[in-house]
Amino acid sequence: MPPNPTGPTNEELRMLIRFLRRAANEYKAKIWDYVADLLERPTRQRVEVNIGKINRLVNDGDVVVVPGKVLGSGVLTKKVTIAAWAFSKGALEAIRKAGAEAITIPELVRRNNRGSNVKIII
Repeated sequence: MPPNPTGPTNEELRMLIRFLRRAANEYKAKIWDYVADLLERPTRQRVEVNIGKINRLVNDGDVVVVPGKVLGSGVLTKKVTIAAWAFSKGALEAIRKAGAEAITIPELVRRNNRGSNVKIII
């Protein structure tokens, strides 16, 4: 390893990025490469999305991936599936109240390896 490693130092995040790159190559799905690029950003530039923004941008039944953290500000009224790197406690409560589903990004890749009909919210 070089003396000054580049990219995320969080080992779980590095493993997720490697997993996404492999999935992108194996299933010929560019969406996973793009999600990996977004997760590789420096911490200050990493994506944070509020529940309210997700609610504005989706319809019932949509599948959404957030390449970062989902925060609990706002109200979720739609039954959607949200995959993200991390969820705040408030976000998880709001998702459960709305009858929506919160899953990990690898779980989404296993369910839908081609990434079809998945919206990326930044």
